Amino acid sequence: MANRKPNRKRLTNSDGEVRELTARDAVEAVPFSALPEAERKLLLSIRKRGPPKKPKKVPISIRLSPDVAEGLRATGDGWQRRADEVLRSWLANPRRRASGE
Repeated sequence: MANRKPNRKRLTNSDGEVRELTARDAVEAVPFSALPEAERKLLLSIRKRGPPKKPKKVPISIRLSPDVAEGLRATGDGWQRRADEVLRSWLANPRRRASGE
């Protein structure tokens, strides 16, 4: 990749966290199209994501009682995943499903 200017501050720290960018960074930025062909190919090859590890979930719309929706959201981040797990658990028990519990 292109060499860094000697007086230029690194954009990331040792942990890979990007620092706050400055006006000088914006002025010195190079458009992707101005990069050498080999560098563009390299960057394009590493930006692709691999296949998802789990099957994709299906977005649906469901009507819930206000108190149920509020209670789910009140459990914090991840409430949709937890609701999904509870529904999956309920569906896995054929006795409950047959009796309509």
